[in-house]
Formats: sequence, C-alpha cells, structure tokens
Amino acid sequence: MFENLTDRLEGVFKKLRGHGILTEENIREAMREVRMALLEADVNYQVAKDFVDTIISKAVGRKVSQKLSPGQQVIKIVHEELVELLGGNTEPLKLDGHQPVVIMMAGLQGSGKTTTSGKLASMLKDKGRKPYLVPADIYRPAAIEQLQILGEKIDVPVHPSTPDLKPADICRQALNQAKEQAYDTLIVDTAGRLHIDETLMSELQEIQAAIPLSEILFVADSMTGQDAVTVAETFNQDLEISGVVLTKMEGDARGGAALSIKRVTGKPIKFVGVGEGLDALEVFHPDRLASRILGMGDVLTLIEKAEAVVDKKKADRLAKKLQKNAFTLEDFLDQIQQ
Repeated sequence: MFENLTDRLEGVFKKLRGHGILTEENIREAMREVRMALLEADVNYQVAKDFVDTIISKAVGRKVSQKLSPGQQVIKIVHEELVELLGGNTEPLKLDGHQPVVIMMAGLQGSGKTTTSGKLASMLKDKGRKPYLVPADIYRPAAIEQLQILGEKIDVPVHPSTPDLKPADICRQALNQAKEQAYDTLIVDTAGRLHIDETLMSELQEIQAAIPLSEILFVADSMTGQDAVTVAETFNQDLEISGVVLTKMEGDARGGAALSIKRVTGKPIKFVGVGEGLDALEVFHPDRLASRILGMGDVLTLIEKAEAVVDKKKADRLAKKLQKNAFTLEDFLDQIQQ
C-alpha cells in the first residue's frame, strides 16, 4: 500500500537525518522533494502545495526541541500534518438515534459498492447489529442476485427486490420490512453508472427523499486517484455525502485519492477495502496510515519516547565526557535510569 510514496519519502528523510544542523534552505529543499513525491502519487496539486507550505512554516518557525535531532523534528511535523491531511480523527458510523438506521452506498459502476455493502453488513453483524441488505440496483444484470449470494455467505437477510420496481419504492418497502422484523441497520446498494449523469443523481435524490438516511457513503476505487476525488466532489455537491469508503487500497501504490479526498470534499474516509474477502474492510485510522506511509511504524513511538525521556543537552554533555575519558559511574547510572 502506497509503496512508491513511502520509498520517495524515506529517501528525503534519510537526507534530513544526515544533517547535523538544519537550515531553512535544507528544509525548503527537502519539502520541494516531498511536494514532487506527492504530485507523483497523484495528490491534488493545491492539496500538495498547501501541505508543504504548512510544514515549511512550522518547521522554520518552531522552537527547536532539545530532546530531538533537527531531522527527527521535521519528520515529526510531517507526520502530524499528514494525520491532519488524512482526516485527523477516526470517524465512526452514525448508528445511534431512531432505529433502524439507513446507510446508502453511492458511487460509480465498478467502484465496489455491492461487495462493500456485504463487507459492511458482515462487520456490523460481528459487532452485534442486525443488518438488512437492500438491493436497489435494478439495471446491472445480476446485481440483485449478487447481493443475495453475499447475504447467504455472511448469513445476513436480503430484501427480495425485483427489477420492475423503482429504487425508491424498493427502499420504502425494505424500511417497513426492517421495522416488522426488528432489523436495526439497512444497507442500501444503489445503481452506478460509468460516469455521472442526471438520471443517476435524480434516482439517488429520490431515495434520499423517500427514506430517512443516517449515512450516505461514497464508494470509490482508490486506484483511480484524482478521478475518484473529482467524482466524490460532485456526489457531495448533489447529495451531501457523510463519508467515503476507498476500495482496492491493497493495490494502490500511489495513494493520491486517500491523501486528497478529505481536504477537497471536507468529508472523512470512514472505511477502506483491503482485499477481496468479505472480512477485508477496515475502519480508517488517519494516524496509523500516516505512520505506514512514512515507514515509521514503531519509529514514531521511539521518537515520542525519546522526546519524553531523553534530554539532548545532557546527552551531548555526556558524549563529550566519554571523548575526554571523564565518564563516571554516576554518569553511567544516570544513563541507565533514563
């Protein structure tokens, strides 16, 4: 996941760590390389520019920590801003309030809406919810049958939709059925198109008007990069989506969609698809993905621990003592205690 971007950024940070003292020019040069890496990863141009400008202003203006090397300090700032770019906090589904809650899946054809509907139903079932799958795609051949097969695999009931009904009518019937059977979560799988058109949006708006929606999740193929961001922006303008699901993340070596979509649409990524299995849907955690992109897994934790316990001035003083053969047992004890 995002291997190309990770490799490029690791190269930039390796150079930063090699500098004993970082000047403003060192930082600007490194950030130029970061911006190029982001653009090559298909990140929105304005998003990449604003991201780099923010890091430069913070890195140049921030008071230098005595507990981190200059290179570590810049890397820490990049990580903090990357978490913010990806959404900041994990955004849960809105499952409280009047029951049953209704989640509508929207997006273009081929983005993975039907499979994601099944994955989400499986996840919610495992958490103790009682999901009810609603096939509302009456156009794509075998779309209804596909959701029925997925429902059987995960042991989740599927509404008996028929292609002769309008999607809005199917949804009304399904909601009544859910109330009768005490299902608490409807997941509506809607039709897609190869591109955005008025008919598609009108149909989704009819469903929106027919039943009370708790969530409208825009499902996008992460590997389409900026195209996914552009389409998400249009869906958001017409439907006011509540969140995004990015599919096929396991095959995305660049990461442009994930890094741009929150900043462009203002709506959080809530889930990511990371495989073909019905259990391959994960809650999206911006901080974890940021660490993964930077190749920092445990390194970030080490940096935070170092910042908490290591006094850099004292460490430099002890290093000089060692060079002069003046290191004492008391100094050794102090090191062990740190």
